[in-house]
Amino acid sequence: MIEMIQMWAALESMAARGSRRCNATDAEIARLRHLFDEFQNSPPSEHLTSIPDANIAFHTAVIALGGSQTIVDATRNLLIHVRAIRRATIVQSDRAARSIVDHLKIIEALEQRDTELAERLTRQHTLDLAAHVDRNCDFLD
Repeated sequence: MIEMIQMWAALESMAARGSRRCNATDAEIARLRHLFDEFQNSPPSEHLTSIPDANIAFHTAVIALGGSQTIVDATRNLLIHVRAIRRATIVQSDRAARSIVDHLKIIEALEQRDTELAERLTRQHTLDLAAHVDRNCDFLD
């Protein structure tokens, strides 16, 4: 599972970096921000059933901004497996609130067309999940 998350981190960060090359539009980037509108006026703990779906939609959209159908196809299967991990871990260690903050930072980097920062933030966000899973989840038992 950790290796799948690490592979996803590598591919998604490449896509985030490629968003500039593919001329992601302001409207496409703005759609990322709207994925989290419903969570802005109440604590994430009230949305634990819908945050994982918004999370996957966010990551899928970031990957699509990169303009590489190969990366989109490669990550589609990974995200199917990761969805279950997200649902299990979103309730742990205030991950829901931290995830939303991370996503908003990624969106800000994309809005500023700072694709190097977006790449770094995207990779770190996903690797943080891998580290959390490694420390706190035992899927073999």
